[in-house]
Formats: sequence, C-alpha cells, structure tokens
Amino acid sequence: MISPVPRRLLLVHAHPDDESITTGATIARYAAEGAEVTVVTCTLGEEGEIMPGLAELSGLGAWAADQLGGYRVSELKAACAALGVTRHRYLGGIGRWRDSGMAGTPSASHPRAFTGGSAEEQATQLAEILDEVRPQVVVTYDAFGGYGHPDHIRAHEITMAAAPRAESVARVFHTVASKNAVRTGLSALRAGAPEYGVPADEELPTTPDEEITTVLDVAAHLPAKVAALRAHATQLAVVDGLVPYFALTNEVAQPIAAQDFFVLAHGPREGAADDLFGGL
Repeated sequence: MISPVPRRLLLVHAHPDDESITTGATIARYAAEGAEVTVVTCTLGEEGEIMPGLAELSGLGAWAADQLGGYRVSELKAACAALGVTRHRYLGGIGRWRDSGMAGTPSASHPRAFTGGSAEEQATQLAEILDEVRPQVVVTYDAFGGYGHPDHIRAHEITMAAAPRAESVARVFHTVASKNAVRTGLSALRAGAPEYGVPADEELPTTPDEEITTVLDVAAHLPAKVAALRAHATQLAVVDGLVPYFALTNEVAQPIAAQDFFVLAHGPREGAADDLFGGL
C-alpha cells in the first residue's frame, strides 16, 4: 500500500558542494523515487580555495575580489538540478551567514561568520524551515562535522537542536564515511595509477563500520552524483576511468563509492538498515 503522505527528506549542509560530495547519490536516489527533497545550505562557501588551473577565476577568492560565494551560488544551482532537487533554502536567507573558514583562520572573526553567530538564532531559522517543509527524515553531519570543519560542526549542532523537536521529524541521520569502504576505494585507486595523489588509508576521516546503522545502495545514481560534482568546478575535479574519483583543491584523490553510509542519531531503528524511510 502506498502511503498517502509523500516522503520528505531534508539535508543540512554547511557549504555549496557538501551536498554533492557527501550525500549526492542519496539525494538523487530519493528524488528519483519521488520523495520531496530539500537541501539547506548554511553559507555560500566564500572562503573556499579555487582549483589549480582556473587562473581566470582566481580573482574571485576571498583574498582578492571576494566574489566566490556569488559564483558558487550558480554552481550549487546546477548541482541541485543534476541531483533532481527542486527545493533549496539558504539558512536565514541567501548571504545571511558567511563561510567561517578553517579553525584558527581570520575569517572566523567576520561579523557574518557562521560559527560567530548565535547558534540559538540559527537553530530557530532551521526550525522555521522544518515547520514549513515538514520532512520525516533529516540528514546532517556527525559531531565532528565529518572532518572537523567548524561550519560542519555548527551545522550538526543546530540540526540536533532543531530537528528532533520538529513535529514532523521521525528520524535524524548523520552522514559518514565507512572505514572499510574508504580503504577498499583507496586500494582500487592506487591500482589504477591516478593522476592525483592517493592518501594513506588513515588520512581520510572515517567511521568504524560497526557504528554504521544504515547502508544505502546508490550505484544506479552515481551518474547524477558525478554530474553534480562536476558542477562545483571551482572546488573539485572529477576523473573518469575504471575507478572514478574526485579531488579537491588539495589535489588528493578520493573514491566515489557505490554505497552511502549513515548513523541513526534519532528515531526508530527498525527498518532503517537500508532505507532512510524504512518502516516509517
């Protein structure tokens, strides 16, 4: 029996490109299945670096004209289109919160820096979106923000403050990287002689597999994810081949997995092993 209530998924991400890197295939899967998918982006990613080789765009950076955030808006729009997302929100409205940069950088003291703002205000802004969209499932990062970026950690904090209290929300998940899957992917990359450097197994942040509660098969949706990744051309490069992968501005290769991994942080576990909506 088909539920008369449409499935609604909302994902909270810190910067443009995070939605594609961490959850792109998941977004594409549920959008293709007819779920209403909303992506919330907290900043414009103004402090991002620019891929080597894009000299014509280097002047957009925060160190120069400081126009990268506006440029990344168009990249995010293209990525959302590739993933099938038609519902997108900027937390507090476009430009309200600015990319704080990495920990210890001067950008954290900017008056609009995401981490310098009121977490209570930001959680309230997110709660307003949740009340409007009424998702049953919400996804964000774990307490470490995936890899320790202060904006990712703040996104986690405000999501965990707002989502479990929202009337419609039945489950909250943290998107994570599987330790075993990353090791397998890196091994395959090394065998393929990639043009970018391959990190050591422990260099990329991962989560032990015994802590992972949900594994999604997203193999059929990798073309959509790859297209979305390509849309973020200032931030990363995608390399095709027997083992497709991407590299950020640090020029370190990262595998593109055929599964996405999550840890259930709130809500019933029954039915959630291979479907974010399973059993709801």
